[in-house]
Amino acid sequence: MAEEKINPENLDAENDPLEGQKTDNLSPEEASSCENEQEKVSPEEEKNDKEEEKKSFFGRKNKKEESLKKQLEELTEKYEALDKQKAELNNKFLLLYSEFDNYKKRTNKEKLDLMATASEKVIVSLLPIIDDFERAIKANENLTDAEVMKDGFNLIYNKLTNLLKHFDVTEIEAKGEVFDTDLHEAVTHFPTPNEEEKGKVIDVTEKGYKIKDKVIRYAKVVVGQ
Repeated sequence: MAEEKINPENLDAENDPLEGQKTDNLSPEEASSCENEQEKVSPEEEKNDKEEEKKSFFGRKNKKEESLKKQLEELTEKYEALDKQKAELNNKFLLLYSEFDNYKKRTNKEKLDLMATASEKVIVSLLPIIDDFERAIKANENLTDAEVMKDGFNLIYNKLTNLLKHFDVTEIEAKGEVFDTDLHEAVTHFPTPNEEEKGKVIDVTEKGYKIKDKVIRYAKVVVGQ
């Protein structure tokens, strides 16, 4: 009969038949503990994981800093643009103000020059009439004919009225007209029996004049009532 060879591994299994059932008969807590022990990470892997987390954190931090830096640059550019625009507007305002001030001074000077020139023209135009008066006075020293004297004064008067018309100076019509406060100044009111004369100018004590449509002297009148 042949001798059967015994395998040591089979012998161990035979000696300990519960060897294969050790983990099968563990409680859930024990089984979980065994799995955790099997899943334990080595120190090197844990170190690598921490380094990755650290890199990820600093990466997010750098991105945020870059974003803030970009926003700051944009705001700085906008501020510089607005500051430049403000300076340009301020320069334009100063230029316009200076031009307006110069225009105002120039127009004021022109008005004064115009007034002076207008006065000069009137005076120069009056000088020949003064000459006529002087000649008339000198001629009347030994004059005995009153008619000649009257004719001389009438000539001077007509010359003066024509000069006033040349400067658009006209007499304000008053006598017989309805009293108008825009043209007349009532010095007194006089009772009148004529109904048609009531509220009208019945006499003129001082003539009024106007240049074109502007009254330069109101006519002083007596108004009927």
